[in-house]
Amino acid sequence: MKLYEFEAKEILRMYGVETPLSVLVMPGDDVAAKVREAGLEPPLVVKSQVLVAGRGKAGGIKLVESVEEAVRVAEELWRKPIKGILPGALLVERAVPHEAELYTSIIIDRSERRPVVLASRYGGMDIEEIAREKPESIVRYYVDPFLGLRGYEARMVGKEIGLSGRLLNSYASFLQVLYRVFTALEAELVESNPLAIVGDKVVPLDARIIVDDNSLFRHKELVERRRVEQRGEYTEWEVKARSQGLPFVELDGDIGIIGNGAGLTMATMDLVYHFGGRPANFLDIGGGARAELVKKAVSFLLEFPKASKIFINVFGGITRGDEVARGIVAAVRESGSSKPLVVRLSGTREEEGRRILEDASIYAYTDPVEAVKKVVSL
Repeated sequence: MKLYEFEAKEILRMYGVETPLSVLVMPGDDVAAKVREAGLEPPLVVKSQVLVAGRGKAGGIKLVESVEEAVRVAEELWRKPIKGILPGALLVERAVPHEAELYTSIIIDRSERRPVVLASRYGGMDIEEIAREKPESIVRYYVDPFLGLRGYEARMVGKEIGLSGRLLNSYASFLQVLYRVFTALEAELVESNPLAIVGDKVVPLDARIIVDDNSLFRHKELVERRRVEQRGEYTEWEVKARSQGLPFVELDGDIGIIGNGAGLTMATMDLVYHFGGRPANFLDIGGGARAELVKKAVSFLLEFPKASKIFINVFGGITRGDEVARGIVAAVRESGSSKPLVVRLSGTREEEGRRILEDASIYAYTDPVEAVKKVVSL
């Protein structure tokens, strides 16, 4: 369960963390009245509340110099999708002048079976971006889950990212609170990015929390007090797919992906990335898929606007090649789409499936690498 920024900050405040003064604006609210009631004075920051990262780059966070500008920007943000998702609420916050921005998060390292603190002196960008551009700046500190994060360990992390004096003490206190939130909520992620340096203290300008779904039965209050519809979880096309029973995840590329089995589908996406392509989605038809399900999946991607071409990678075990081929041919014939389609088919009833596809002028590859190179080159 992903929490909105305003929800994450409410939780941090419950643990004594200072956050910027703010007010939540719901659809239909009078923005100017809400801002004045909260005692907010410009400059202000207006933020889309969506459950995706990268809002700033996508234009979902705006600095404004007056209440009137905040009203105008709010009207724009209500209509502006962030990665395909419209905001469920807006957060208007006092802009905080600051000297620098840090990155701090706590996640589970499943290979080590322990929480790990990730920290960097370079905040305000995604951790993937930091890892790519300044990998040496990322501090990783593993926490013993039986002992927790002790004070001297939090200070060690702070020193590693160049902090000292009262600022170090403030950071260490914040990091220990972050760890307490992480364990209390049984979270998969707690993050502050950017974590601002304001004089001799740190202030979280943004906060993210993802709670493990398996623990939600112990945290019913998180669901019960949710004030914003969780439409920020899924894009328009993900909602459509769920209504059709298709396990579909929308991505940022242009190559539509269909595979049978989550492992093969993920490996297919890796191959596409490796040879210079970018997947537009993840769509798994599962094991034993019959022609009707294959037809539904292919038809869906033929309509999906992000996918300018489609790659279908099927390795038949309990999934029969002839059933897959019938589904592909039926979808293509019904849609009348001219969208390029590359098929890799091998395994059970492969020869029969290949004949069905060839009769419809669709060539089926046996080598996945050859097939991926083809679809990337189209």
